[in-house]
Parts: sequence; C-alpha cells; structure tokens
Amino acid sequence: MNTDFMDALNSLEKDKGIEKEIILEAIEAALISAYKRNFNQAQNVRVDVSRDNGSIRVFARKEIVEEVFDPRLEISLAEAREMYSEYELDDVVELEVTPKNFGRIAAQTAKQVVTQRVREAERGIIYSDFIDREEDIMTGIVQRQDHRFIYVDLGKVEALLPQGEQMPNENYKHNDRIKAYITKVEKTTKGPQIVISRTHPGLLKRLFELEVPEIYDGTVEIISVAREAGDRSKISVHAEDPEVDPVGSCVGQRGQRVQAIVDELKGEKIDIVQWSTDPFEYVANALSPSKVLDVQVDDDNKSTLVIVPDYQLSLAIGKRGQNARLAAKLTGWKIDIKSQTEAEELGLYVPKEETEEEAWDDSFEES
Repeated sequence: MNTDFMDALNSLEKDKGIEKEIILEAIEAALISAYKRNFNQAQNVRVDVSRDNGSIRVFARKEIVEEVFDPRLEISLAEAREMYSEYELDDVVELEVTPKNFGRIAAQTAKQVVTQRVREAERGIIYSDFIDREEDIMTGIVQRQDHRFIYVDLGKVEALLPQGEQMPNENYKHNDRIKAYITKVEKTTKGPQIVISRTHPGLLKRLFELEVPEIYDGTVEIISVAREAGDRSKISVHAEDPEVDPVGSCVGQRGQRVQAIVDELKGEKIDIVQWSTDPFEYVANALSPSKVLDVQVDDDNKSTLVIVPDYQLSLAIGKRGQNARLAAKLTGWKIDIKSQTEAEELGLYVPKEETEEEAWDDSFEES
C-alpha cells in the first residue's frame, strides 16, 4: 500500500462518512489473520499500517521469561537485554518479521476490508434513511414477483410486498408504479429489509394527507380509519374551526380529491363521516349512507342499539354486514341494528310524531 491508498481512505471518509481510523484498525486486524494463514505462523503478532505513507510492518510480540518453553511466544531475559538493557521480566519485546512478499497479500486484504466496510456503511445509510420513513407512504416500481412477495423498487432498496398485504382487486405488472405504506424496516445481514403494504389503514390516511391540504396543514384531522382493502373504507374527520367543513374538504370540488384516492386504490369505495364526541351522532354518521331514527347508548358496555327505517335495514347492515362492521370499527362502539317495526314490537322504540316536511322527505326517499 502507498500514499495513494491513504488518499483514497481520506476520500472515503469525506464522501461516505466512514472514519479512516476505523478502516485502518480493521485492516490491521485482517492482516494479522492473513499473516498467520499465509505464513503458517502461530506466534503473537502486531501489524502496523503507517498513517503517513501506508507502509506495513509486522512485529512478533514475545514475552520476556526466565526459561523459554516456546520460542515463538517467549524470549529469555538475557537475549532481550542484548537488544535493550532496560528490559525486565514479563515485558513484551517486539521483533519485526515482515515477509518480503507481504505487500501483495496486504493489498488484497486491504481491498476486501475496504469493500466490506463501504458496503456496511452504505447499508447503514439506507437503513437510517428508511427507519425514519416507517409508517409513511412511498411510490415504487414493481420489479418482479414470486409465490411469497412482490418486489418493489423504492430507489435505493428493493421492498417486499407480502401476499397478505396485496389488495385482492389488484394485478401487479412489471414496471407498474404504486404507492405503498411502509410497515416495517429491519436490519439484516444482507442489508435493510423494507416491508410495505397496500392494505394497511395507514395507506388511506397518508393518501388523504397528500390530496387534502387541510389535512396536511392540520386544519382538518383524521380521527379514525376503518378499512376492508379493495372493497370499502370509512374515515372520520374533524375540524376545530366551526367555519371549516371537514367532510367537504376531503371530498373536494366535484369530488375530485376523494376520487383521486379511489382511483389510486382501484375503485375502493370510501365513506367520509363527521366525527363527534356524542356517540349518538357519531354512530349515526358512521352508518352512512343509511338513515338512522334513533341510537340508544349503553356507556357501561360501550354498545349501541341503532333503530333504522324498515326500508333502510339492509343498507345499514350492508353487504355481508360490511357497513355495520366498518362503522363499529371506526367508532369503537358495538352496534346492534334493528328495523323500526322490530324495535316497536319489542318495545324498544316509540316513534315521534313527524312534521309534514319530515313525512314528505320519507315518502320521497321511499319512492
């Protein structure tokens, strides 16, 4: 090795952030192993790499003893004092044993060590970049797939999209651009492993943050998300400012904002509802688009009994119970839905007298 090598280490320290001293210490440790392996030496040695010009020297380290049993590891006091008169028992003497052809081995070893350290540093940088993006959204390009994963290029690293995190209504093709939610970033021996999802509720939340400036700047807050990926989702939103319409902000002019998200999720239906501290109002909103006549709240069991018009029962429950299931997940309340007729027969509901306007609205909806 020479001064050019030391200049290269200085450049690495500047460009990659790898400390030169750490690399040199690693090279010295590797050269000790290389010396013993290539020259069949079992003695205790030290390798010194000059920090000035990169020259390498190998020293055998021997302990000063009264009687020598292993000349590879020990030296007599008399022999040691021939070199330096101040030596005492138990001191360590260093004798240079640098082989003539050690330079070639040293250069090869140094190259391997530097390559390994650079690779480790690059992996560390990638991990540091992505650990801060956990629970965030990124755009990637589909590369390939097997029976377990779809591999998505995120630029510096290839992420894994497991089968269970893939949307059932999507077919992924090579070079497709997709947005995905980063669920996990792990260090492994082969570098950082990034796991992404297309089904996570967090993806829906992040998409709204991208499309709705009022959510991004905090004017509108997403309180809760319930999602059955690829089919239907519900989100509840709230704005502290009474002048701001949180639902309207998310829907956008002529529905453009929410439609952009629906398109990204390949037609997944999205219900946006107003959050409320009042469970009556919140549960009624969550069961949208069905109309609710009454919500009876049991605070102790955190459950509700919801009464809906007979003709709205199937809409409130939803296909395979989906609407009610998502509403319960969204609000955190158990929801039991009964039709008006059944509730009246069980004595659970007494209808209030309708105004002429309400009666007209009901007859219009039925028609």
